[in-house]
Amino acid sequence: MTQALTQDPPTDKEANHTRRWWILAVLGIAQLMVILDNTIVNIALPTAQHDLGFSNADRQWVVTGYSLAFGSLLLLGGRIGDIIGRKRALMIGLIGFAAASALGGASTGFPMLVAARSIQGAFGALLAPSVLALLATTFTSPTERGKAFAIYGGIAGAGGAIGLLLGGVLTSYASWRWTLFVNLAFAAVAALGAFLWLRNDKAADRDPLDVPGVALVTSGLFSIVYGLSHAETTSWHNPYTIGFLCLGVVLLGVFGVVETRVRFPLLPPRVVRDRTRGGSLLAMLFASIGIFGVFLFLTYYLQGTLGFSPVKTGFAFLPMVVALTITAQVSNRVLLPKIGPKVIVPIGLLCDAVAMYLLHRVGLHSSYASHVLPYLILLGLGFGLSLAPSFSTGTLGLQPHDAGVGSATLNTSQQVGGSIGTALLNTLAAGAATAYLVGRMPSAENLRNAALHSYTTAFLWSSAFFVAGAVLAALVFEKGNLEQLAGPTAADAGPAAVDA
Repeated sequence: MTQALTQDPPTDKEANHTRRWWILAVLGIAQLMVILDNTIVNIALPTAQHDLGFSNADRQWVVTGYSLAFGSLLLLGGRIGDIIGRKRALMIGLIGFAAASALGGASTGFPMLVAARSIQGAFGALLAPSVLALLATTFTSPTERGKAFAIYGGIAGAGGAIGLLLGGVLTSYASWRWTLFVNLAFAAVAALGAFLWLRNDKAADRDPLDVPGVALVTSGLFSIVYGLSHAETTSWHNPYTIGFLCLGVVLLGVFGVVETRVRFPLLPPRVVRDRTRGGSLLAMLFASIGIFGVFLFLTYYLQGTLGFSPVKTGFAFLPMVVALTITAQVSNRVLLPKIGPKVIVPIGLLCDAVAMYLLHRVGLHSSYASHVLPYLILLGLGFGLSLAPSFSTGTLGLQPHDAGVGSATLNTSQQVGGSIGTALLNTLAAGAATAYLVGRMPSAENLRNAALHSYTTAFLWSSAFFVAGAVLAALVFEKGNLEQLAGPTAADAGPAAVDA
């Protein structure tokens, strides 16, 4: 008995292997809650608008309020996680996100709903980087890292489609308010798991906060996201659109210069100078631009042209989710460790480009089985080859004190890409519909054709964005397998963030 008590404790890998996978489940639930919130509320917006009585112009602010807070505060959220500890940041983010969701679900008017969505975005900016940073520091073994990031990448890629399905079911059979209330269940499960299994990790970085950097990057990202949202509701030629976009570019440029000169930068240049992480950021940016052509305009096409119900539309995306989940496992666990991202990520983006190009040929009476389903499966294969590895390589080799801000940078790339995609593709689609109707009578048939032309134009441009992302990723990524790219830092990534 004494001998058993005095034996060396089992290694972290031996003692906590099972617990690490429970931690992955917690992080996956938290990530799913944040990701599906981008689409689940969109499905409910028309019903919420009718219930609360706000205008079409106001409706956009339900989405924009969330995007502005989330996108502009991500880097600060990642840095806060480094300062206070990522378990604390995760718990605060989960509780705050749940409280804001409850407030939004109980909204009695438009101002209350927008305020709740903005608060959601702020807590989401604290939550999302903590999830990815915890994943990167918990799974340090190359084999386990591949499995974990394959699962995480599958959740991140499929979250939008799951949001469409869940939003359709809740809106159709319960109430639009449940698209917000459902977050309380996700947050409760994730918070309980985090409380039980995550240790109270020490702060990874006690350096003073880079206040000028925070002010510059927050205001710069706010200006970019606001400018893109304003372009979506007005035009690219609007003075406010141009002014905010230019201001955002200038502020982010100044931020880049400042970060090379201050002693304790918010975003250390070493985080983004690495070509592997740089390639991941570019792949994530362009994939996020193009993916909105899938979720937004394919939803419009299925419901508006083929007459699918919201629930049926959600189920229509499930084959893509299945293909993505399977391919994410193969890419992260088999292909990425052997051949690295330089080959598989561009191939994945090109698969998405081909799928979107083929989708742009759909017509008013096309069959889902023959003209949509095969291309959705191809999209799932492409996302599994590109998005899932990008999450893994985007955090590869980060030291613990850089994990939070490095994860936030990847999240920021994804969020800004989504904002660009939403604004740009909506503008291009609207312009295509207007151009189609020039010289034609606004009959019901012509209006249907104009709407179809707007969707297929968005699909074609999405294909072009995927091609651009594939080319840039192929140029930026370095050759080599995962072990060669990680170098000696992989072994020094830090202990698993679990109880001893």
